[in-house]
Amino acid sequence: MIYTVTFNPAIDYVVHTDGMKLGDVNRSSHEEIYFGGKGINVSVVLAELGVASKTLGFTAGFTGKAIEQGVCSMGIEADFVRLERGNSRINVKIKSDEETELNGQDPDISTEALEKLFAKLDKLVDGDTLILAGSIPGTLPSDIYEKILERLSDRSIKTVVDATGDLLMNVLKYRPYLVKPNDRELEEIFGVTLTTQEQVAEYAEKLRSMGARNVLVSMAEKGAVLLDENGVLHKCGVCSGKVRNSVGAGDSMVAGFVAGMMNGDFDHAMKLGTACGGATTFSDGLAKRSLIDELMKQL
Repeated sequence: MIYTVTFNPAIDYVVHTDGMKLGDVNRSSHEEIYFGGKGINVSVVLAELGVASKTLGFTAGFTGKAIEQGVCSMGIEADFVRLERGNSRINVKIKSDEETELNGQDPDISTEALEKLFAKLDKLVDGDTLILAGSIPGTLPSDIYEKILERLSDRSIKTVVDATGDLLMNVLKYRPYLVKPNDRELEEIFGVTLTTQEQVAEYAEKLRSMGARNVLVSMAEKGAVLLDENGVLHKCGVCSGKVRNSVGAGDSMVAGFVAGMMNGDFDHAMKLGTACGGATTFSDGLAKRSLIDELMKQL
């Protein structure tokens, strides 16, 4: 089974308006509602690819119930820990001449709630895959990723970490199966400027030497590179299309790569990850199977 963890899921309320005037009444031209969070995004795209997953994390209040119902309505198995206080976030995204975002407050996650999540993770068995993606709420310990990987280190579980900075660097000693920084995040980690795939590959090797088994680096319009666990470098270009959206593109790439690796083919996984990321970039929401299949023909 593939498990995804979303520590801080949210309802994304996207409002489109023809013009935004501060201090006045504004009216929307149309609106969209998405059930968001990086782990949830991965599960949604996996479902589009026909791959089952279970999403874990925390929900609170009436918004949390809506998130759970929304996730289940997409055919994804949800097993969230319900928090006793607060509400899951609502993030408001206003799309007008410019884009403006207003993200809601995180609910408080108690020590007891965290222990309930650990109990769910303790049920994972050899052969399972666990995907940890994104930042963590301020009420959780900063080393939560490390605690989880240490807890699972006695089992043959494939762990995927899509994070940056210390969240990423501190888990490398647990030899995660895959890490997926983008090129800008790689620059921030090592304090360098990277302009070519060859330069990115050099620093991907540094992450691999520090413990990561496979390092996948997305480079926006420059494509992506993968340094696999055998030290082999794989490169992939980008798909053509009109950019409409950037939210969830990286999560979509992770989903495509994980699904593509189910047959053990790194090159196929790279292409499927790239097609999934592109399909989200060229859509208003997350990638749909029909567009993913179209984009695969470009690669």
